[in-house]
Amino acid sequence: MTETCKEKGHGMKIHKSAIVHPDAILGKEVEIGPFSIIGANATIGEGTIIKNHVTITGNTSIGKNNIIHPNAVLGAEPQDLKYQGECTFLEMGDNNVVREGVTINAGTAGGGGKTVVGDNNFFMACAHVAHDCIIEDNVLLANGVLLGGHILIERGAKLMGLVGIQPFVTIGRYAYVGGHTRIVQDVPPYVIIEGHPAKIRQVNVVGLAREGFSENQIDEIKKAFLALFRSAESNRNKNLEDLERQKDISPEIGHLVTFLRNMDKGKFGRHRESFRHLEITTN
Repeated sequence: MTETCKEKGHGMKIHKSAIVHPDAILGKEVEIGPFSIIGANATIGEGTIIKNHVTITGNTSIGKNNIIHPNAVLGAEPQDLKYQGECTFLEMGDNNVVREGVTINAGTAGGGGKTVVGDNNFFMACAHVAHDCIIEDNVLLANGVLLGGHILIERGAKLMGLVGIQPFVTIGRYAYVGGHTRIVQDVPPYVIIEGHPAKIRQVNVVGLAREGFSENQIDEIKKAFLALFRSAESNRNKNLEDLERQKDISPEIGHLVTFLRNMDKGKFGRHRESFRHLEITTN
């Protein structure tokens, strides 16, 4: 930081033009750049860097060693017509990168009350995370990705540029969603999906290898993929039952089977649609 910055306890560096509410809680070694605004109910973990023109508002808790780039807005009121000013939250973990123009909204009372972001995620420019979303760990949202409300993105998923996702969708672990794809149903773990309409193409072999999956693990996933997504539709239920009966089923295949069972139970192929009635009854 330049000489225009001032120290504020515990090694913090706050630019003289930044507006930090006195009730905000800042950890050690936090940096806040020019013209950024930190609200009264914000908690910023140690080592987090907030660059210029960032707004952190609402009941927002941010963990350690995050980097927030210019013009990002975190914790703003949800863009939900049912929202009536209830006390809701945004919770973010550690080591996340939030690039320019990203918006992550707080939750709604009907959706559990909070939006949750885990650790080691990368949000590229102009991505939007709506109310009540849950982003697990090691997720990538490329430029212009738009998430509707109540979406769950499981760990390791990668969403490429300008992907748009319907509310209440779940994106499975280590799935890869190709650019410009519109997603209206749950996306199973470990697959590549893209196109108009969106279509499951193959196992995300390259992505799984990069994440440290062994050849044996990947081969097992490929075999399950062939049985479940390349066989006749009438055989899918039987193949799921066969996998469930296996005594030595791996954690990866077990998660895939559970995911597909939940997807089948859900409305319109979206397991999280079962939560929608809770939103109605709590408002």
